[in-house]
Amino acid sequence: MPPSPLPIDPPAPWRQRLVDRLEERGQFRTVTLVTALAGMFATTFPVTILTISLAPIAEEFDAPETTIAWVISAPMLLSAVFFPLLGKLGDLRGHRQIFLIGFGFATLVAGLTALAWDAYSLIGLRTLAAILGGATQPTSMALIFSVYPPEQRVRAMGWWSMTGAAAPALGLALGGPLVELFGWRVVFGLQAAISLVALALAFAVLRETPRKNVRFDFAGSLALALGIGGFMFALGSLRLLGGDPTIPIAAAILGACGILAFVAIEKRVAEPLLPLAFFRARNFTATLLTNATTSAGYMGSFVIAPFFLFHLGFSATAASFLILMRTGALTIASPMGGTLGERLGERGASITGCAVMTVGLGLAGWGISLEHLVLFMIGLILQGLGHGWSQPSITAAISRSVDESDLGIAAASNRLFGQGGAAFGITLLTLAYGGEETPEAFATAFLVGTALSAVSVVTALWIGTSRLDLHATDGAPVAQAARQ
Repeated sequence: MPPSPLPIDPPAPWRQRLVDRLEERGQFRTVTLVTALAGMFATTFPVTILTISLAPIAEEFDAPETTIAWVISAPMLLSAVFFPLLGKLGDLRGHRQIFLIGFGFATLVAGLTALAWDAYSLIGLRTLAAILGGATQPTSMALIFSVYPPEQRVRAMGWWSMTGAAAPALGLALGGPLVELFGWRVVFGLQAAISLVALALAFAVLRETPRKNVRFDFAGSLALALGIGGFMFALGSLRLLGGDPTIPIAAAILGACGILAFVAIEKRVAEPLLPLAFFRARNFTATLLTNATTSAGYMGSFVIAPFFLFHLGFSATAASFLILMRTGALTIASPMGGTLGERLGERGASITGCAVMTVGLGLAGWGISLEHLVLFMIGLILQGLGHGWSQPSITAAISRSVDESDLGIAAASNRLFGQGGAAFGITLLTLAYGGEETPEAFATAFLVGTALSAVSVVTALWIGTSRLDLHATDGAPVAQAARQ
């Protein structure tokens, strides 16, 4: 039987009056959506600004760019490690509480990051802010799911995906002028200011979700963190530490040991961090694999594309704005993806979007081999459209694959596989490219991205085919058909 939920503490009277007024006007769902997305936006938009700021940061701290590159890589790798922990804590303690705590401390650390005194303090503070701010991703998704019925979640996820795309796009568009005028430190002051506004709004309007009266699986969390951390560090090391295989191999072995320990622990504990039975539901596993492979193709090609534009003679600014066309297509397509998911179902929209993105990657690779800019740009735009059309349905499908009380860990797993897939794609396409400034090398990398994206089309065929109810018959897992 499912564990009995803990009673939810009543909100302060002024908050209750505000929520009641919003519900009377039919605005509470929309305001919850906007509030959750504001928190996610505030914690993610600095990424692309930092990407184009690495050179001036390295010059100021007199540090090699290979060291400064960890300002981008370390937050991406380590924040992924904590997604399951934060998602599960939301299921157990309430997603509003975890959202506010993580977001609040991330806001404080963002302000402190502007005072970084050397490269290592910048890397450390930025990584800590990303880990804490990572609480806004699985919890914001669960908070949105808690106020939208299943048949309306795919449309809401369209706006969620649009925000995830718009935040780095805005950073890419405004980052250059902002850094040139005021220096890179202003980025974190701006982030802290935006975060304070979003945090105040979240405190006022977000409603708490039910909590579980169970013990937290610390042993499973530690083992999973060790496993994910080992593999993510191994991927990052392949790109950043040169040709020496010792560190990546050691990290991968550590990761494998962590995953094996995690599986052994989860088989024994009464309330596991991530029930292994989830993976017996094809919908759950297919959704995660689709998210991982589509993210691998999309993000891997995102990293390689600017190098091809540099090869054609474009400046960094011109290349940034050309790449922005792909991100802009993704931003525009994401709300359309929500509508597409309602019309075609989550499986149909996922297949359509993944197929369009695969075609886009193939066209871009063809354009590269011919050194044909127009064909390459058409491919980039199709990648953005395809990714935008597929992501809302991929994200919403995960909510149908588990019980409502497990939305946090399901959303966190989805984010983990997406970010892990992105790291894998970046590494694989970078290795395929090999640093050779030739059309053949660039085309080979895009061919690998096309293959990864093609796998996502195949795995998307199983999205929505089954749902696992862990509490259906006295705790015995039962697979059920998912309603589209």
